[in-house]
This record gives sequence, structure tokens and C-alpha cells, in this order.
Amino acid sequence: MRQWRDKWKSIKKDQIVILLLFGLLLVVIAWPSGDGADEASSVSEQEASAQTPSANLSSEEDAENLTTELETRLSGILSQVQGIGETRVMITLKSDGRKIVEKDTEQSEEKEESTDEGSSSSSWQSSAGESTIYEKASDGSETPFVTEELAPEILGVLVIAQGADDSLVVTEITEAVMALFGVEAHKIKVMKME
Repeated sequence: MRQWRDKWKSIKKDQIVILLLFGLLLVVIAWPSGDGADEASSVSEQEASAQTPSANLSSEEDAENLTTELETRLSGILSQVQGIGETRVMITLKSDGRKIVEKDTEQSEEKEESTDEGSSSSSWQSSAGESTIYEKASDGSETPFVTEELAPEILGVLVIAQGADDSLVVTEITEAVMALFGVEAHKIKVMKME
């Protein structure tokens, strides 16, 4: 027993840390990678993202549907705040949003040298190409691999409210729109409803 204690005391702290890290590495390597549970969760995440208003904005109609939904939700939430009263909201979009697709880039360079009687010349030729990366679904269909989805950019917001004659209400509405949509104050107009 005393021999083990002496050996344990002779081990340096750096060696203990290395042994712990090595053990942690073995645990990570031995951890099961999943047999489809990850695929099921990613499918459910895709289904959930398809239900969000910013998913799959590929046409003007989708952008119009998004703005209508945002206007309805904002109008509904603002009209529940004390002092604001009934509201009407109009939102304009600068862009419909877009998806950034992963691409492989290939670059090649070639050097050509030629020598003629007493003279030599060399030239460089460079070429580049891109190809889109596709992910294959379980049904065999291929879709471009989207690395980032940019939300539609809001150009301006107009809010017409019954309580807009009070400057405190106007400030609250402006701050609420700024917090919800990340729009600068000069792009928000609050007006009094008749």
C-alpha cells in the first residue's frame, strides 16, 4: 500500500492532467454516435422550421404572406397594451430574405514555359470553378445544402393607433417595434387613428 502512495506522490500534476484528458478522449471515441435518432431529430427540426414565418421564402407571395402575418401579430399585441387602443399596422420589406448555399470551390494554376532559340517565355494560367453541394434526403431527392438563411429585411413600419396622441404611447410603440424587428427609430412612424 505504501508503494502505491509513493508512486502516486511522484506523479506530477501535468501527467495527471494528461491522463485525465486521455481518458476523456477515450470516452468521447467510445460514445455511441446514434443510429438514426439524430436524423429523426433533424427531420423534426426541419418540420418545425417550415412552420416558422421566415421559412422557405422563395417568391413574392411568400413575402406578402409573411408581412401580412407580421402585421396581424404586431397589431394584435400592440392593441393589448394599455393606452394604445385599436391599431392598424403596415410593414414594408426591403428584401424577401435569402438562403446561402454551400459551394465547393476549385482553383488550379498552370505554368507554361517555352524555350526557343535563345529566348524563353513563361505564362501562368489560373482557373476557378464552383459547384453547389447537395444533401440527399431519405427518399433520394437532392436539395442544396443551406448554410445560412437570412431573414427578410424590414424597410419601414407604420403604426396607426387610437392612443397615439400621447407621446408616451408613441415612445412605447416605437421601442416595441425596434425591439421586435431591429428597425431603427427613423424607419418607424406612429400616427393617431381617426
